Amino acid sequence: MTFRPAPLRTAALIAAGFVGVRVVYRILFNGADAAGPVLLALPEIPLPRPFSHVVLLGPVTAGGLWDAAASALPIALTILAFGVLNALLDVPRLLARGAHRGPLRGIARTLAVAWAGLPALADAVRRVRFAQRLRGERGGARLLAPVLERTLERATSVAAALELRGLAGTPVDGVCERPVEARRVELVHRGETRPALTVPSLELMPGTLTLVAGATGSGKSTLLRALAGLHGHLDGGAVRGELLVVGHDRSATPPRDTARTVGVVLQHPREGFATERVADEIGLALELRGVAPVIVRARVDEIVGRLGIRPLLDRELRGLSAGEATLVAIAAAVAEHPILLLVDEPLADLDADVRARIVALLDALAHEAGMCVVVAEHRRDEFSAVADGCIEVSDGVARLAAEATAAAVALPALARVRPGDEAERRETVLRAHALTVRHDDVVAVDAADLELAAGEIVAVTGPNGAGKSSLLVALATGDGPSSIALVPDASDDLFAATTVAAECARADRRARLPRGTTAARLAGFLGLEAAAPAFVARLARHPRDLSVGERRCLAIAIQTATEPRVLLVDEPTRGLDPDARALVAAALARSADHGAVLVATHDAGFVAAVADRELPMSAGRLGPSRQVAPPQPSNSLFRRGCGHAGAEPADDRREDLLRPHPLLKSERTSSGTSTGAGARARGLAPLALAIANLAALAAFTWPLVAAALPQQASAAVPVAALALAPLAALVVLGALDGTVRSAHTLALLGTLTAIGAAVRIAGTGVGGVEAVFILLILAGRAFGPRFGLLLGLLTIALSTIVTGTFGPWTPFQMFACAWVGAGAGLLPGGGRRRPRRSGTALGRMPRRAEVAMLAVYGVLASYAFGLVMNLWFWPFAVGTASGIAYEPGAPLGRNVSSFLLYSLVTSSITWDTLRAVTTVIGLAVIGSAVLASFRRAKPVGPGSPARRGSSRRGDDAPSERGSVSSSTGD
Repeated sequence: MTFRPAPLRTAALIAAGFVGVRVVYRILFNGADAAGPVLLALPEIPLPRPFSHVVLLGPVTAGGLWDAAASALPIALTILAFGVLNALLDVPRLLARGAHRGPLRGIARTLAVAWAGLPALADAVRRVRFAQRLRGERGGARLLAPVLERTLERATSVAAALELRGLAGTPVDGVCERPVEARRVELVHRGETRPALTVPSLELMPGTLTLVAGATGSGKSTLLRALAGLHGHLDGGAVRGELLVVGHDRSATPPRDTARTVGVVLQHPREGFATERVADEIGLALELRGVAPVIVRARVDEIVGRLGIRPLLDRELRGLSAGEATLVAIAAAVAEHPILLLVDEPLADLDADVRARIVALLDALAHEAGMCVVVAEHRRDEFSAVADGCIEVSDGVARLAAEATAAAVALPALARVRPGDEAERRETVLRAHALTVRHDDVVAVDAADLELAAGEIVAVTGPNGAGKSSLLVALATGDGPSSIALVPDASDDLFAATTVAAECARADRRARLPRGTTAARLAGFLGLEAAAPAFVARLARHPRDLSVGERRCLAIAIQTATEPRVLLVDEPTRGLDPDARALVAAALARSADHGAVLVATHDAGFVAAVADRELPMSAGRLGPSRQVAPPQPSNSLFRRGCGHAGAEPADDRREDLLRPHPLLKSERTSSGTSTGAGARARGLAPLALAIANLAALAAFTWPLVAAALPQQASAAVPVAALALAPLAALVVLGALDGTVRSAHTLALLGTLTAIGAAVRIAGTGVGGVEAVFILLILAGRAFGPRFGLLLGLLTIALSTIVTGTFGPWTPFQMFACAWVGAGAGLLPGGGRRRPRRSGTALGRMPRRAEVAMLAVYGVLASYAFGLVMNLWFWPFAVGTASGIAYEPGAPLGRNVSSFLLYSLVTSSITWDTLRAVTTVIGLAVIGSAVLASFRRAKPVGPGSPARRGSSRRGDDAPSERGSVSSSTGD
């Protein structure tokens, strides 16, 4: 048992504050007159009607003060008792247990995802703040859009991970003979009617490793997501034609049902981790389908031993390097020895040693463990010795290339435009001496000496963790020249606008350039004409809807708008195909014409093509400068002698690397199965939801309800109300638990719960400035009343768990915030926006009118929140001896007037008014942008355009909600 002193300290402060408030109320209304000496002889001031029964002030005696304090002790001791309970509870363990079993598994797992997402949220704020600083922008409300986009992207990644691990799935057996069969397949993105990618014919066999190659944005990730089932069931796209994966029609079989037979490692695996520790992440798929914990531990131990990652087992996921995170993601994907393993860009951002290790591991999984492994990767040469076949994706078509043709494929040479003015090259534009960077006790950069001359490109190379990024950040943010620009590794954090055109215009304004300058530079990076329809279409898209490579080019275009004397770029070719790398190389060479360029990269070919010098770095120390060797082109893409795709491995060790745990064969799961009792329970959920909310309303209004009861019964009403509120909260959570069993809803709700809890905690103690109302109103508006209701409940629950302030008041706070979110979802005009030819929208009110309506609602909700929260607590707060005290058996009008005066003095004039002002300002400043972000991430219903355009099989498939934005991150 662990003991956390912070909740107990907080409870002690709340208890002491409660006693103090009780004494103040006693002095303010009717004085504190009792036995003992008079301490203050204050005048008595009677109030006019309808408050004539109330007298302000009066004599204050020592006995009166003691009586007031003593009357508050029972409630103060109750607060302390809850503080002790909060200090003793191990919340993460309780959430983990609740997520695996019990009637509230969906709610508990949502809170577990939110708990695990709190550190990621803090990291997102730091990263976005730093990125905006690099752009020369100030913080404030502008930060919210990129922070929200980053967290919503994480929610989508977590949703995909949970879906791929089998959350709420019904496992199906797979066919090993042909893991993938495709005939006349067309993949259509959501909202489109024309196919983005066509697969005429494709068959893949077990025991093979197939490479998916193609240009940036060609559709490699779309193909893998279609094979995984995410394209049709989570991204909102459609699959036309016949696509069989492990023997099942992919249009009719969601990813959660094939989790045992299809393993998937998506891009940026750290974004999709749904737990906190390595062991939990690897065993998550087994836990989700109800495997006994002892078997899960045994299987996890077996996997980490065979993959050679046992030292990582007890590590926290957020502390892993990029290579370690990729290894853990592969381990999690093969935990149940799948038939098909899909891996998207596994070598991005990794040094040569780690890349070789991952290539060897994928080789072993295919040719020793017998899996069908499909890898989408730009670095073709890395797989030249192990790949059995290649799927070429180009011009919207994916074809299995012939071996003779593919064998001649080599990395194209990258252009390097060398400056010719030697006088300019001799000018030193950056000099650093004995530069040292520390992160806590770790020395990231150790006494680095560096000089850059105008016109040269210098590359800093070295393994992961060598200190390259820390060096670039120190140079960009230190006391050196002001004309330094940095394109960070997480370059997406630079984006704050809702369209590419707006981002380019923002860069033009910042650099005081003619409008269209940055857009033209971006068009050149992408090899397009600025007036070309393809580029104009990209300008209208959201920056994060571009492919990974296109987003990288946009970041470079933005940061070079001011033509800095020194340009620093961290991993410039991450996620780019050879042609896009050549475009970036030319762009960097043009930047060198105006100054110097320093890049940190693992891409040896890129270094050889563009760099003048190379600075090796290891363990924080820069090595001596050396000239760059000429590029060595790759000889062949495929190894010889491995056979055609589909050949059985000749090695008898195919089961030695990984084999199913013997106990797993007999392990059965009940997750996802539907029984008659379960169906009846779901049918009763709306009735239970209505009754529970009415019961909660009765608990809030108990002072008014008690007046209508006999005097003998009214004494028990306060106790009944305190018991009824938490019971009603449990009933509501139980009734809605089934709505958070889908992966996307669970991940989105968990992520927004983490944001709401963080915002509420940050606003604690700032009287009335509660920005959490802004989130609740916008989320309820975008996602509907049930989502808003749950978000309000869980936001309060998580924030009280984190701060250790759970108490009798918590269920009342949960319902009050839940009703704020649900009410926003019930407002008119929130229907799905239907596009028409003119570019405007039907079915939803204009943006400004919508924000204005939400602002009016925010004002009403702010005051209503204060009133209902005051109503239930009013009798406890003022006691029985005050002039505004609740009087059992008194006329209703007398109690109502006393309550209104109490509420006016307590919160309406101050807290509630400030809450209303904060909400209106927040909605006016960020409401439109946040609504747009939410609607991009909104789950897809069965009537989406993509579904209407799908084949009959796709239309008959079970409706599955998913992310609005389809992933095209090739």
